[in-house]
Order: sequence, then structure tokens, then C-alpha cells
Amino acid sequence: MIDGLPLVDVHLHVARLPTLKPAWKDWADDFGDASAMRRVYDPAGTADPGRLDDYLAAEGVDVALLMTEYSPKATGIQPIEDVLPLAARNPQRIKVIANVNPHLHYPVDEELRRQLDLGAVALKVHPVHAGIAANDPALYPAYEVCQQAGIPLVVHCGTSVFPGSSNKFADPVLLDDVLRDFRRLSVVLAHGGRGWWYDAAAFMALSSERVWIELSGLPPSRLREYYARHNWKRLTRRMIFGTDWPGVPGIAANARAVAVALPDEETAALVLAGNASAVYNLKLPEAAP
Repeated sequence: MIDGLPLVDVHLHVARLPTLKPAWKDWADDFGDASAMRRVYDPAGTADPGRLDDYLAAEGVDVALLMTEYSPKATGIQPIEDVLPLAARNPQRIKVIANVNPHLHYPVDEELRRQLDLGAVALKVHPVHAGIAANDPALYPAYEVCQQAGIPLVVHCGTSVFPGSSNKFADPVLLDDVLRDFRRLSVVLAHGGRGWWYDAAAFMALSSERVWIELSGLPPSRLREYYARHNWKRLTRRMIFGTDWPGVPGIAANARAVAVALPDEETAALVLAGNASAVYNLKLPEAAP
């Protein structure tokens, strides 16, 4: 917990460093907390399960969702098998999110089921790094698996500076087709429209109870500026906390800054944990008195 409220971080990258491209490491060095990475990683570039769990506990994180990614053209390969030992250390605190890339996986529905059987609690697709639009029919079998399993679809919705990225695929409007064709599917917009899609992301979240804005990679002090054209009190209740760790100075500091920017403590409880609990089917501790 943080300041008496449960805390869920739905967006962390704790990959084995040797599997990643140099640009990813440069990003972590430029924007992240180098001291925290030294606490978590061993000299070979592999996160230690015990150190990660201790770090998350010290930051007040009750549940952390670790990303996997199969994007060899952009960031590299973060296979699910590499993060399973981290989740195994403390399954109540650490969970994983699946990822499929139609350029690498076929059939995508079978690969997603395999990753769900390994413990994944959601599916992320990364159109910008994978080089495929979110409404491409090749992804539809995976979306049907999500809908049947009752798990959310997380979609990267924001610009990326990594070489090999295709930012045209970050447009949230592409998800209109997905929402129309999968009527029971919840969609989480990772990075909340970062770049030039903030208004589109906000409109979608306000007009559909199945769409959520996820705050990873967004400076808390600029949130009101990014979404200035929309009803702040209504929109904040559609938000989910995430950091994009290690690309932030610290999880606890980020969470506190987000909470300060929100209208009231009830909304803070929703954004820091309550919404994530409902969307990702998570069990949380009770808030402190």
C-alpha cells in the first residue's frame, strides 16, 4: 500500500537485458532510476526474483504486472519464459501479461492460450513495435480468446522513439473496429494516446465503459494539460495507474504525484488500484483506515 491505499502498477518491463536492443537500454538509462535497476538486476543483466519483490514492497506496490514483448525490429524479445521466475517468487504480488506478434506466432490464438496457461492475466499487443495495426484480422483470433476468457486487451497507444517503430499504428481510432466486433472485450490504452492522440483516447474512454486510459509513461504533472479538453472529474475515473518501469524515477513517487493530480481520494483509490482490480481481475488488500 501507499499512504493507506492499495497500489497496482499495471505496466513494468523487467526483461533480461541481454535479450534487448541497445536503444532499450539507452531509454532506461535516460529516463529510469539507475539505482533501482542496480538493486533489482544482477551483473549479468537478469532481474533477481527476491530483489524485485523486495523493491516492489518498498515502493508500496501490492500487485505488479510485468510486460512481455516479441518485437525483434524495435526493442527485442522479452519472452514470457524469462519473467515467469519473477512471478513465481510471489504470485500474489507479481503477475505477467502475455504478448503475441502475428509475424512470429501462428496461430496467435494457440500461442495466447499457451501463455495464459503459464499464468498471464491479460494480453498486450504492440502495433507500433510489431508493425501491425490493432484491427488487423490476423489478431482477431487472439481477441476472441481474450473475450471468452474475460481478460483485457492492452494496446500500446502512443508514440515510440525506438528505431524500427511504426507510429502510424498507435492511432486509437483503429480500435473502433475491435470494439465493434468484440462486444464484451475490455480495452486498455497503454500510454493514453501519448503524442498526438490524447483527445481520441479520452473520447473513447468517456464514450465506452469498456475502454480505459492507462497512464504509463505520462508525467503526472502534465496530465491535466494532456486532457484539458475533457471533463477531468469524469475522465480520471476511467484511468489506470502504470509507470513503464524502469522508465520512471520511482514507482512510489509517481503514484503520489498522480494521486495529487486527481480530484479526490475516492478517485485516487480507483486510479491507483480499484480500476485495475476490476479490469484485470485482481485481488487487492483492503485500504487502511
